[in-house]
Amino acid sequence: MARRMRSSPVCGLCLGFLVLVLASPLAQADSWQFDDVDRIVAVGDIHGAYDALVATLQEAGVIDEASRWSGGKTHLVSTGDVLDRGVDSRRVMDLLMRLEQEAARAGGRVHLLLGNHEVMNLVGDLRYVADGEYAAYRDVETAEARERWFQQYLAGKRAGGDEAAVRKAFDRRAPPGFFGHRKALRYDGTYGKWLLTKPFVVVINDVAFVHGGFPPLVAELGLDGINTTLKAELRVFVESLGALQDVDILSPVDKFKEYPLRLEAVAAAGQLTGDALTAGLALVDAGQSSLFGPAGPTWYRGTAACSALIEGDVLDRALEAVGASRVVIGHTTTKTLQVQQRLGGRVVEIDTGMLRETYGGSGNALVIENGVLRSINENGTLGAAPVPHPQRVGHGSLELDEAGIARILATGQIMDVAVAGAAWRLVKVGLGDTSIDAVFRALPAEADFIPELAAFKLDRLLGLGMIPVTVRREVAGVEGTLQFVPKLALTERARVVAGRGADPSCGLAKQRNAMLVFDALVHNDRRSPSTILFDPGDWQLMLVDHESAFGVSADLPGNLAGMDLVVGNAWRAALRSLDDAVLRRELAGELSAERLEALARRRDVLIALAD
Repeated sequence: MARRMRSSPVCGLCLGFLVLVLASPLAQADSWQFDDVDRIVAVGDIHGAYDALVATLQEAGVIDEASRWSGGKTHLVSTGDVLDRGVDSRRVMDLLMRLEQEAARAGGRVHLLLGNHEVMNLVGDLRYVADGEYAAYRDVETAEARERWFQQYLAGKRAGGDEAAVRKAFDRRAPPGFFGHRKALRYDGTYGKWLLTKPFVVVINDVAFVHGGFPPLVAELGLDGINTTLKAELRVFVESLGALQDVDILSPVDKFKEYPLRLEAVAAAGQLTGDALTAGLALVDAGQSSLFGPAGPTWYRGTAACSALIEGDVLDRALEAVGASRVVIGHTTTKTLQVQQRLGGRVVEIDTGMLRETYGGSGNALVIENGVLRSINENGTLGAAPVPHPQRVGHGSLELDEAGIARILATGQIMDVAVAGAAWRLVKVGLGDTSIDAVFRALPAEADFIPELAAFKLDRLLGLGMIPVTVRREVAGVEGTLQFVPKLALTERARVVAGRGADPSCGLAKQRNAMLVFDALVHNDRRSPSTILFDPGDWQLMLVDHESAFGVSADLPGNLAGMDLVVGNAWRAALRSLDDAVLRRELAGELSAERLEALARRRDVLIALAD
C-alpha cells in the first residue's frame, strides 16, 4: 500500500500541506540561533534519570536546592532523549517545562532539542517505553478510553475467541497508564504540543547542538532548513496519525511499523475514503522522512563513529552551513562515560550514560564559559576539558589502549598456537593477567620491506584507524610481525553470509571508500573479502594482509582504475602532511628507498584527484 499511496495523485495534498506548514508564520517564528551568551550548560541523554539530572544541574549552578532556576542568563541545553527507558521521564519534562519559564524571567533560556526518542514517542514507536513510564500517566487515562480501544482490539480478533484471553493480551500490550501516555503525547496533548515546538538544531555563539550528529542533510538544508523541514514533516505525521485514530482507522496499540499494513487492510476493504484517505496518504508520505533513519540528525552516528578521513568533509560542510565551529552531540554513549571530544575538538560528545541502571554512567554537564570547555559531574567533580575520544581498532576495552596492546605484542609470552597457515600463525600472547590473540607473519622473501608494519604505521600517520596494532617480533627464531586480532572478528565473507552489520554507526559505503583510497595509496591490488575484518561490537572495518602491497609502480593499481574514488579535503590534507621527509623518517625502516619513492608518487596522484 505504501507504494500505491506515494504514487497517488492525492499525495499532492500531502505535499501541499507540507508547503503551507513550511511557509506559515508559525514555522518561521522560532529562533534557533543565539549570540553573545556568556555561559552555556549542556546535558546529554537523560532517559528519565530525574535524580541524576537534578544533581547535575545543581552542581552546574543552574538550579538551587529547591530545583528552581538559579542560572541567571545561562543557556541550558538538553540535546534530547529525555524520554524512554527510565521511569521518571514525565518528571523530567515537567521540570524542563517549568525551568523554561523561570529561566526566561531571569534572562536565561532552556533549549530542549528533539532526539530520536522524542520523535518515537510522538509517532507511537514505543519500543523503549518502560512500564513505569506508562504508570506515571494513570491519572490521565480514563476507563472509557481504555474500554473503547479494547473493543476495537477485540473486534480485530477472530470471532468466537476467548475474550478473557484477548483482554489479557491487550493489557500486556497496553499496561496501566498506556492510554494516558498516548493522550498526553498526542500532537494536541500537554507534552506532545510542547515537544512539537522544539527544534532539532540550535547554534549558540559558534557552537551547534544536535542530538545524533550532522549528516550531509544538514549541509544541504542549513540551520533554518533542517529545523523547518523536519518539524513540518513531523507535524504532518502526528496530525495525520491523530486524525486516523479519531475515526478508529488506527489505534494507539498499533505498532509504528505496522501502520502501513493496517492502512493497506482498511483500504482493501474500501473503508479508507475522504479525509481519512488524505490523512493516510499524508502519514505514509511523511513516514519516508529522514526523521526515521540514519540520514537524519536524530539517528545519525557518523559524527561520533567515523574517522576524520571519512567524516571530516561532511562535518566541515555542515558546520559551515549552520555557522558554527564545533558541534555538541548526544545519542551515542561515550566509551569513557565522560564528556569526550574528537575530530580536533570540533565534536564534543555528552551522552555519558546518565541513566545508571541501563548504561552504567552518571550525569555530566558540559559548561562553556568565555570560550572554555569543562565538565561537571553530578557528584560535584569538576573536570578539565573534555577527554579525548579513545582510539580503538578492533576492541572496546578502556583498560587496554593501543600502547598497552603494542606492549603485550612486543614483550608478552607466546602462549599458544591456535591455527597455523602457510604464511601465518594465529597465536595467543600473554602479559601478566592479560592475553590477546594475534597473527604472526614471517617477513617476506623480499628483504626490502615489512608490509604489515608499514601499513599499520602509514594508517596511523594518516589517521585512518583501520589496521589493528602491529609490531615487529621474533617468534620461535623467525623474524616477522605480530598483529592484534579481535576475538570475535568476522571476515567480510562471513559477515555477508551471516547477514549482519548492514547498518553500522559509520556507514559501510563510506568505510569501503576509505579502504579503496588506502589500497590505491599502498598499491594493494589483491584486496579480498578474507582480508577485510569487522568487529561485531561496532562494525568498524579493519584491514589485514598487505604482503602484495607497496609495489614500485607509481601508478594506482589497475583494479581500482575504473572506480570513482572519493578523495576529499580531509584526505588531501592528510596526504599533504606526508611529505617526502616525513615518509622517509617514519617508514624508512619498513620500506626501501624505491618503494618509498613509488609511495610518494601515488600520494601525489591521489592529491591531484582531490584537487
